[in-house]
Amino acid sequence: MRSLVFLAFYSALLPLAFVQPFVGALVWCWIAFMNPHREVWGFATSLPYATVVFAVTVVACVLAREPKKLAANGVTIGLIVFGALITLTSLTTSGDPSETWRLWERTMKTILGALLVASLLTTRERIHALVWLMAISVGFYGVKGGIFTLVTGGGFMVLGPPDSMIADRNHVAVGMLVALPLMNYLRLQSAHRMVQIGMLAAMGLTVLAAIGTQSRGALIALAATAAVLWWRSRGKVVSGLAIVGCVVGVLSFMPASWEERMRTITNYEQDGSAMGRVQIWRAALLLGLERPLVGAGFRAPYQPVVVARVAPEVTARAVHSIYFEVIGEHGFPAFAVWSFLTAAGVYYSFRLVALSRDRPDLSWAGDLGRMVPVSITAYLSGGAFLSLSYWDYYWTILIVVAAAHALVLRTLREGAPKRVGAVASSWRHAATQGATSAATRRAVT
Repeated sequence: MRSLVFLAFYSALLPLAFVQPFVGALVWCWIAFMNPHREVWGFATSLPYATVVFAVTVVACVLAREPKKLAANGVTIGLIVFGALITLTSLTTSGDPSETWRLWERTMKTILGALLVASLLTTRERIHALVWLMAISVGFYGVKGGIFTLVTGGGFMVLGPPDSMIADRNHVAVGMLVALPLMNYLRLQSAHRMVQIGMLAAMGLTVLAAIGTQSRGALIALAATAAVLWWRSRGKVVSGLAIVGCVVGVLSFMPASWEERMRTITNYEQDGSAMGRVQIWRAALLLGLERPLVGAGFRAPYQPVVVARVAPEVTARAVHSIYFEVIGEHGFPAFAVWSFLTAAGVYYSFRLVALSRDRPDLSWAGDLGRMVPVSITAYLSGGAFLSLSYWDYYWTILIVVAAAHALVLRTLREGAPKRVGAVASSWRHAATQGATSAATRRAVT
């Protein structure tokens, strides 16, 4: 029954996507970020939903009358260059070609989808709608996981949707922390008290769910995220007390088994899993140094024959680091471009805050500029311990802040809007002038 409901809803959205391309972009993001088809059963779990809606959206873009120009900014240009570089590294891969091209295809689809979304983010309303969808897509698992942690007393691990990029508990934990600042942005921008309260509740449950994954990397990412969230907040005293109260309350709720696991962070040398990660980090770095321009190719660190070439004593496995993964798989030029994407996102975020200062009509951009660096911090700190280098959700956040920056610049070029008081004054002045002119005409007559 659940499968039929989902299929009916999805099918109803496709005609809307054909008429309005941005609807198609939202549906594509929904499928990519939330993986709602993983919440159903049977044949409906494996249909090519993203491919179909992407094709419909592309056709709709060709037929639509709205502008079809991709904005040139640091993020979009960086994604295009990165796509070209990973194509080169795939052509020169030293790993299994079939595995390399499978990952190349998936990553290129992610890049093309991100560029399609970027070309349609032309208004504040569209940016706001996309942020809502992103917050709901990952926040759904935050609320669901938080409730699960409450009901089970934190005795079981929270997991993400199966067969997705955030299926692993470490991945979904960082994913929820990345989405957390987006929820706070929506809370700040909402004019309805109930929505504000609802977002606060969702944020609290999401923090609880991230802790409930029992991921040690998530705890480190949470500490970094909380610190930057406080730093980027406007009311630092109130926000600081709220953050401390929320984190202390959540941590005190977790059972003793969770506390014992988290304590292993301080003595990682005695933890086999942690030391295994350090070893594969070294192997990935050696692969990058062996072929600094092109790396070893997608998934090369997973292949024993490749790893044995530079570190025979290391067991091939997932790299568990976004940094070493990109270096080992694609070399240093691709790593530089990959890093540039984040640097561009940080730059646009700080520019949004500066440009919106003393502009109440642009307060939304200022709030977005304050929250995006918090999401970036969550990704960079949590990503140091997991393989999530080519995550479409994170790249879309960078696209959103770049689009907001372009929109704010366009607004400033068009001139500051008149304030309500100034408009009323001009109307009163015009009315007075009109009345004086009429009285003069009567006197002359």
